[in-house]
Amino acid sequence: MLSKMRKKIDTLDRKLVELLNLRAQITKKIGKEKIEKGKSIYSPEREMDVLRRIASLNKGPLDKTGLQSIYREIMSANLALEKMLKVAYMGPQASFSNLAALKRFGSRMDFVACASIPEVFLEVERGAADYGVVPVENSIEGAVTHTLDMLIDSELKICSQVILNVSHNLLSNCPKERIRRIYSNPQVFGQCRIWLRKNLPAPELIDVSSTTRAAELARKEKNSAAIASMLASEVYGLKVISSDIQDSLKNATRFLVIGKNVAARTGRDRTSVIFSIKDHVGALYEMLLPFKKYGVNLTKIESRPSKRKAWEYYFFADISGHQDDSRIKKALKELETKCTFLKILGSYPIGE
Repeated sequence: MLSKMRKKIDTLDRKLVELLNLRAQITKKIGKEKIEKGKSIYSPEREMDVLRRIASLNKGPLDKTGLQSIYREIMSANLALEKMLKVAYMGPQASFSNLAALKRFGSRMDFVACASIPEVFLEVERGAADYGVVPVENSIEGAVTHTLDMLIDSELKICSQVILNVSHNLLSNCPKERIRRIYSNPQVFGQCRIWLRKNLPAPELIDVSSTTRAAELARKEKNSAAIASMLASEVYGLKVISSDIQDSLKNATRFLVIGKNVAARTGRDRTSVIFSIKDHVGALYEMLLPFKKYGVNLTKIESRPSKRKAWEYYFFADISGHQDDSRIKKALKELETKCTFLKILGSYPIGE
């Protein structure tokens, strides 16, 4: 009985390989046509359409997440046939930005680790990378201010987003009671504040640029630990002392994919904008009126000091819909007449 079932699987595998290669042949033709017409190889809107469609076709027993993971790698391999894209992320390897880049692009891309968020932007701006992946907000700690500040002056566009469920783990090669120093990113310490206070109040907490830099230091230094991902424990040869130490099990980080192109409309999109206002009573209220007038849903608004003039602020806003939607066009056009500065950062599929 077992041998018969295995033979059936062998037959199905043969068919799957044939179909996957047939898909790849068509993909190569599509890629050639895109290049000839000067179009972007990576199409976030098409990617979202494929993932939604295969989810709707799925009758099980594979679950939606499993099937989409398989298709993520199929699309990654096919995309590499069209063009081997370079994707920059805040590294080094095994950082959460790396995990987000893998989640969005699959494993077949040429990934470039950068030392900082500004370096990710620079790599894409100068054409050394096709896309960049940067964190923009965490469900516990809020906005990543470095990314918001870079978006103000950069000409790059947001073309996609990634929501990554974040699990933090205490990694070390020494017993828990011998840990004297813990390395991690400041945002991560903030996400694990309660657990650390309760379980490890004595060790010194040392801020570093990324969780993987923390893992590197913890591997080298005696009586040291890092708070990082499970992947970091494998890459840097550290033991998992405690897992899932974040203060909320619903801890998630939103990452942006930045590039030089805006994604086409999918029907389930988000548009991000930045604007500044004249300083007078009721100024912000006036800025919000166009959104109400044209029935545009404002899902988020956040302020940042301009760093150019005292008490001057920029406002970052997320809007439901695409910048090509008529009602959003009207709202933004009216908003522009009321503010001192307006910039559309990009429209992109909501995805998750």
